[in-house]
Amino acid sequence: MNILVLNCGSSSLKYQLISMENEEVLAKGICERIGIDGSRIKHTKIGCDTIIIEGDMPSHKDAVKYVVDALVSKEHGVIESMDEINAVGHRIVHGGEEFASSTVINEDVIEAVKKCSDLAPLHNPANLIGIDACKQIMPNVPMVGVFDTAFHQTMPAKTYLYALPYEYYRKYKLRRYGFHGTSHKYVSNRTAEFLGKDIKDMKIVVCHLGNGASVCAVDGGKSIDTSMGLTPLEGLVMGTRSGDMDPAIVQFLADKEGLSIDEINTILNKKSGVLGISEISSDFRDLENAIEEGNEKARLTMDVFSYRVAKYVGAYAAAMNGIDAIAFTAGLGENNAEVRADICSYLTFLGVEIDEEANKCRGIEKDFSAKGAKVKTVVIPTDEEMTIARETARLI
Repeated sequence: MNILVLNCGSSSLKYQLISMENEEVLAKGICERIGIDGSRIKHTKIGCDTIIIEGDMPSHKDAVKYVVDALVSKEHGVIESMDEINAVGHRIVHGGEEFASSTVINEDVIEAVKKCSDLAPLHNPANLIGIDACKQIMPNVPMVGVFDTAFHQTMPAKTYLYALPYEYYRKYKLRRYGFHGTSHKYVSNRTAEFLGKDIKDMKIVVCHLGNGASVCAVDGGKSIDTSMGLTPLEGLVMGTRSGDMDPAIVQFLADKEGLSIDEINTILNKKSGVLGISEISSDFRDLENAIEEGNEKARLTMDVFSYRVAKYVGAYAAAMNGIDAIAFTAGLGENNAEVRADICSYLTFLGVEIDEEANKCRGIEKDFSAKGAKVKTVVIPTDEEMTIARETARLI
């Protein structure tokens, strides 16, 4: 079975074609600048160099057509025809309380995802566009929706409720949902496998650290708490998102700066985080370079980031009444040894001890715990696409 995994953004489309016989990635790529001048596809046939195909992509339907054409191309394709695509797995960001697991996509599912769009206005509409594009291009190919929020539907009410009038939960389902669930599920399961343990017997904190970042407490394979909330804005300091703050700041800024709620929301989502503090960049790699050049504000920004992560790890150790392993994943978590070390330096009281030499790794599975450490610290590269493919194969 060949499964095409799609992750649609507002102007982009990431994809992988995976053969499920041996879980082998055959090809992958990204369509960029959909609906914008200069659209193109970066396509990689595994084992070959990445190629760039320029092309007009006014819609996601056009992008899907380019993806299929690339996959069946005689020069850089990996299948003979579109008929060899047996199913499509879609990443869908927000499933609300409607979906506690992945599901085969039908008209009822599409309507339910539409209803969740006000909870994820930047993501769900793009996900729906990708689904519609596939319906047009591949009308007879079954599709599965894999929800970022689904893994967190095991959180108890004491975790997900906000201390607001309960009527808002009744009326609007206003609560903590959490995100990055596909990543947290994959990494927590892989952590247990990597350490040779049964996940049902483990208490794991997963740190998904990238431009978007979240921490998740996984007890016995189930999410019991996570740092993102109703939206991805809550929680850690991120590339451009503020993370946790006093909600009274919204009114304060509105009064002092004469800003509307929409304008403040833009500031909190797109102009804050490490970009806001550093005044340099939202890209952690730029901050790393600035730190090497002696930039103190860049150093302060990274200190703020690491401190916030460590606070959440400590809180989740309390929430689970113990901790067996901390897993670092995503762009920063997988590749930045200094950030991992900074975070772990706050957690020695829990029994966290790291091997500095073992920690000098990038993008590979690695146990960098010191010998005899009570809490394992590991790097586990995330693979959301494989999780989506596995869920799709299971349901199809």
